[in-house]
Amino acid sequence: MSQVTAQLNDYRHSPRKVRVVANLVKGRHAEDAIAELQFLGKRAADPISKLIRSAMASAKNSNLDERAMVVKEMRVDGGAIMYRRRSASRGRAPIIRKRTSHILLVLQEEKSQAPKSKSQKDSKPKKPTPKS
Repeated sequence: MSQVTAQLNDYRHSPRKVRVVANLVKGRHAEDAIAELQFLGKRAADPISKLIRSAMASAKNSNLDERAMVVKEMRVDGGAIMYRRRSASRGRAPIIRKRTSHILLVLQEEKSQAPKSKSQKDSKPKKPTPKS
């Protein structure tokens, strides 16, 4: 089975918030995932949708069927954290953490299931039903 990967590094959004969107598309067909993300009201939906489209284009360039692609893996890891200071009362300056995310996407070509032959279907003997 053929796989295609795409990644987005240093996306300026918290990994915790991006994982909510990423978990929605795991295991779905790539086209279905894009359709669902289009109507999702989360900020991370658009970059993830672009990432899926990029991986589908990469699959097409690799002579794979982009319509048969399934989201095998969607991993969101924490990236670099930018530390900033915000002034507060009484001379304090608490730290503000601006988190970034690394998103890894793996699309896999879905294997077409061949219909089972009759001998495979009837491999187990049927139990007789008791008469009442």
